[in-house]
Amino acid sequence: HNWFASHGWSAHPHQLDMARRADAPALLLIAPTGGGKTLAGFLPTLAELADGGHDGLHTIYVSPLKALAADIRRNLSRPVAEMELPIRVEDRTGDTSATQKKRQRTDPPHILLTTPESLALLLSYEDAPTMFAGVSRVIVDEIHALAESKRGDQLMLSLAELQGLCPGLRRVGL
Repeated sequence: HNWFASHGWSAHPHQLDMARRADAPALLLIAPTGGGKTLAGFLPTLAELADGGHDGLHTIYVSPLKALAADIRRNLSRPVAEMELPIRVEDRTGDTSATQKKRQRTDPPHILLTTPESLALLLSYEDAPTMFAGVSRVIVDEIHALAESKRGDQLMLSLAELQGLCPGLRRVGL
């Protein structure tokens, strides 16, 4: 609330609703472009990570476009920095360096922004149970762009695998 107020903004009703329903096992948010959907999806994560008590990967954000994942990293970095939150946000796509990919497997960020293909690859590694052990939430953006496609089928298989590794996983579709 203070961060919104410091910018002269007030949270949209759907953003407040997403924060209130943070423990729901699955949520779908449909809102117009520019309506703050992505931030609404991340608000529960930011609140849960604000105290700095979580080690490792907490939230996975999946986008059909690697460029969108990069934009979200930039956009999410602003509130994280301005609120001085102890949260590390990184993306992982085909463009991520081999060095960073290797480090992410042993020292994952709190929030990982990725694509369906990169998520599937991460889940195929032998150390996936260790990497994904602390995941609490997965956010799938532009979910309509993945529906009824081979990429969407691949993502659904990956989410089923992730749910098996993280039984309390909460899912958010935007």
